Amino acid sequence: MTDSHPERDFRLVHPAPRSSGPVVPSEVFAMLVFVFTEVMFFGGLASAHTITRSNWPVWPPPGQPRLPIEATALNTAVLLASGVLVWLAGRRYTAGRSLGPLHAAMGAGIFFVVAQGYEWVGLVREGLTMQSSTHGAFFYLIVGTHALHVLAGLAMLVFLRARLAAGRLTADEFTAGRIFWYFVVALWPFLYSRVYL
Repeated sequence: MTDSHPERDFRLVHPAPRSSGPVVPSEVFAMLVFVFTEVMFFGGLASAHTITRSNWPVWPPPGQPRLPIEATALNTAVLLASGVLVWLAGRRYTAGRSLGPLHAAMGAGIFFVVAQGYEWVGLVREGLTMQSSTHGAFFYLIVGTHALHVLAGLAMLVFLRARLAAGRLTADEFTAGRIFWYFVVALWPFLYSRVYL
């Protein structure tokens, strides 16, 4: 007995699974992994600072220069504004209007670094150095390491700006670069509160 129905093509009922791309683009995933390792690094520095600080009855130790809390608070606001500007640049990416906010964010980042450098010069003149005390060593180690990250972030923003101006910047590259800048910006208020206050 033969089958009266022609052979059925079950591919129409159950189509072959479509190949899909990665859930998270590789540039973004790599940056997230890198940022995670940096969070652990700064967490270690902050923990060491907290443990050392708890061993002193008064912090900073007597005889140390006062840190410029108010001026650095203003500088913190400038860095936070740069994060908002980078977010705005990301929002305007598809409309092709990211250059303005990106330039402003770079300017705010440069202002932050220059103001930190000016602060450091004043503190060194007042006697706060890496060798002057544990307070000075932690201050320059933590704040200096963050400053290096800001410089790396600025270099990344310059790279993104060049790619954007040439019309070669992909959305994934832009997202990865913005993640690093957001990390640098979001980390600073935490470090400010630990080191300055």
